[in-house]
Amino acid sequence: MLHPFATHVGVRRLVTAAVAAPSVHNTQPWRFRLDEDASVMDLRADLDRGLPVIDPRGRALHLSCGAALFNLRLAIRVTGHRPVVTAFPDAAGEPALLASVRAVDAAMPSPGEAELYATIPHRRTNRRPFGAKRVPQVVRDELVTAAREEGAALSLPGPQTTAYLLGLIAAADAQLAADPAYRAELARWTPDRARGDGIPWYAFGPRPTGRGLPLRDFGLGAPDAGREADDFDARPQLAVLLTRGDGPPDWLRAGQALQRVLLTAARRGVSASPLSQLLDARAAGPAEPRPYGHIQAVIRLGYGRLVPGTPRRPFPEVLERV
Repeated sequence: MLHPFATHVGVRRLVTAAVAAPSVHNTQPWRFRLDEDASVMDLRADLDRGLPVIDPRGRALHLSCGAALFNLRLAIRVTGHRPVVTAFPDAAGEPALLASVRAVDAAMPSPGEAELYATIPHRRTNRRPFGAKRVPQVVRDELVTAAREEGAALSLPGPQTTAYLLGLIAAADAQLAADPAYRAELARWTPDRARGDGIPWYAFGPRPTGRGLPLRDFGLGAPDAGREADDFDARPQLAVLLTRGDGPPDWLRAGQALQRVLLTAARRGVSASPLSQLLDARAAGPAEPRPYGHIQAVIRLGYGRLVPGTPRRPFPEVLERV
């Protein structure tokens, strides 16, 4: 079977799948490089696309790149090859080099792998209100398994823990909104003109009223004329992604786990959006030992209307050939 790196069309298909991954503020902080003999594809962090206010340690950047890495692995897998990933192959010399990926012959993908790959173009971050229907236990169990397969854990908190988390997120959201540096950083990634990155106005969702779910308001500083407001659901279903450690390898692993969870959810018709303010407000703090793991993502789950996708950078901007 033709090697997935052998042709321009094959490489473009892989990179197109990879860059469909979600990223913090849709910054798309990744670059790919194919070596001269087309045997290795490197994933590099695009550090110029970092967010120094909410992500000074690069945690969210690594999660974003991890999500792209999972999509790349899946795209290789459906060609009848197995991705062989070396994470941080030169951690001391090139810390921005996050992974090197080879593709070796393997059996054809399972139906589940093929379905996850087919879901990549349809996964969306949904910042609109969700309906009252609850995510059934069988799907919740599948999401837990998806995280575990990538070396992470997914906790599904009950009502009391959910209320506690929402209180912390609301306080963090208020803290961030009062910070001029945060508002300026957010404004850089919420463009009022068409471009290939950032969160466009149509993806903001309704303006949160502050009486319900503490969803991030991407419209801070933008005129609210014509933009609807909503309380959202005060009792959302949350999922919390955790890892044992809290360093770059854990963040890259968490990004892959997050994307497997999000694709599994989308495959089952479940909408999802992040509630990241708590992590953003604590981003500059040191990683403290935690007996139950380090939170890497808080996700809102439910059933919502279809929403459009956000833009992506052109293929030539993200791929480099040696």
